Amino acid sequence: MSKLYRIVQSKGAKDRENPLSQKALEQLRIYYKQYKPTTYLFEGQFGGMYSATSIQTLFRKALKECKINKKATVHTLRHSYATHLLESGTDLRIIQELLGHKSSKTTEIYTHVSQQTKQKIPNPLDQLGL
Repeated sequence: MSKLYRIVQSKGAKDRENPLSQKALEQLRIYYKQYKPTTYLFEGQFGGMYSATSIQTLFRKALKECKINKKATVHTLRHSYATHLLESGTDLRIIQELLGHKSSKTTEIYTHVSQQTKQKIPNPLDQLGL
């Protein structure tokens, strides 16, 4: 059973909960012991909240270090999360809740179906036994 983490006052001043993987929890514990944040889990160099620019800069640096040449932003992680959930069979309504979307239409647009997923769908004609 997964633990949950709470996102407080996200976009639109909404709170929501998401599952936290055991691997992420282990890494967060190591991080917490090393850096001992006081107010925010991830604090800037001089304390306080990270700016969006700083987060994007760190993300670009991580992409470079991992030799990932695809164009990506921090928001790409959110999109990838939704896509992986959808491809693993998670109900669209649950994805909507996890992403904090008011409308299911937003989630439907946000989560595209991959070519790989389309290829796995059996054709009903093949099941006729003709």
